[in-house]
Amino acid sequence: MSSTTPPSPPPPASHDHRIPVTILTGFLGAGKTTLLNHLLKQPQMAGAAVLINEFGEVGVDHHLVEQVDESVVLLDSGCICCSVQGDLVKALKGIFMRALRKEIPPVTRVLIETTGLADPVPVVHTVMEEPFIAERYRCDGVITAVDATHAITQLGDNREAVRQVAMADRLLITKCDLADTATLAEVAARIATLNPGAQQVEISHGSIDPDVVFGCGLYDPGAKSPDVAAWLGEERVRHQQARKAALAAPLAWRKSGQPIVAPTAPARHDANVTSYVLTLPEPLNWFAFSDALGLLLQVYGERVLRIKGLLNVAGDPLPRIVQCVQHSIYQPTSLPAWPDQPPYDDRKSRLVFIVRELPRTAVVELFYSIGGVEAEAEPSA
Repeated sequence: MSSTTPPSPPPPASHDHRIPVTILTGFLGAGKTTLLNHLLKQPQMAGAAVLINEFGEVGVDHHLVEQVDESVVLLDSGCICCSVQGDLVKALKGIFMRALRKEIPPVTRVLIETTGLADPVPVVHTVMEEPFIAERYRCDGVITAVDATHAITQLGDNREAVRQVAMADRLLITKCDLADTATLAEVAARIATLNPGAQQVEISHGSIDPDVVFGCGLYDPGAKSPDVAAWLGEERVRHQQARKAALAAPLAWRKSGQPIVAPTAPARHDANVTSYVLTLPEPLNWFAFSDALGLLLQVYGERVLRIKGLLNVAGDPLPRIVQCVQHSIYQPTSLPAWPDQPPYDDRKSRLVFIVRELPRTAVVELFYSIGGVEAEAEPSA
C-alpha cells in the first residue's frame, strides 16, 4: 500500500470489538463512589472491570465500594493524570492479558473512577493513542459528576473542575436533593457555558440509569469546545517529547558519561493543594470529635477540598465513614465490617485531608485542643 494512501476510517462503534472504556470523573466530593455503588448493582455491569484512583497516601474509596473483588483494581501510586503512563497502562494491559489467559472471566467493559483532582485529558489521550491500549480498548465516553451544592465555587477556583466539565459527554448533576431550584438553575447554566453539547442529567441520592453512563459512542473531541482539541494536542506533544528524550538518553549517556535526568512531568495540580493523613490511635469519643471537626470546617472550610476516612468510635464495633467537602459534613454511615487489609486492619482511625494551604500542624492542634484527640506523629523519612 502506498504511504500516501489515507488510513481507513475507524469502524462504527457498533462493529468495534474493542473493549469500551468509560471514564467517570468529577471534582472532590461530587459523589462518584455513590454513583459507582449504584452502578455495580446493575446487570449492565456484568463482566465489567473497575479501576479506582485516589489522591492521598491512604486509599479509602475502594473500601466504600460495596462489591470489592478481583474485578476492582486500586490505582494508588498517585493521581491518575500524573502517573497515567504507569498505573493506568499497566492495569489495562494486565486486565486484557489476564482475560486472554482465562485467569479472569471475559471483560466486557472498563469503568475508570478518577480521583477528584484528576485532569481527564491525559487519561483520554492514553486510551485513544497509546498503541497497545488503543488497539484493544476504545474510549466510550467521559461522564462527569458535578456537585450541585458546591459546583459554582469549585469551577471558579479549580482548573481541574473546569476541564472535567469541558471534556464530558454527559454531565451528572449530583445531590439535587440537597439543592434548591435556583441553585440547580445556576449550576446548569454555568456548566452549559463550558460544555453546551453535553447532556445534563439531574441525580438524587446517587441513583442513576446505567444507560446514561454507557453507550456514548466513540469519543469525539471535535464535538466539544475548541479547548478540548487543544488540550489533547498539547498532551500529544508532551508524549512525543518524552519519547524523544527517552530514545536520546542512552546515546547521551555514552557521549558524556554523565547520568541523564529524566524529564520532569508537567505540573497538573495547584502547588498549594496538598494531602496528608491523620492517624488517631485511640477509639474516639464521637461527640468530642464531632465538635472538633465542626469547628475545623467553620474556621478552615474554604481551604478544605475534601476530608474522608474511617473512624473507630468508642462503643461502636463498626468502622464509621466520615466525608466532608468545604464547610459541609455529610451524614456518617458505617461499613459492615473493618477491612482486613492494611492499613485499616489495625482498626485505627484515619482521616485523609485534601486541602489548600492548610498545614497538618494546624489540624492536629485544633483536634487536640478542642476534642482532646491526639494524632500519631508522622513517620520519619
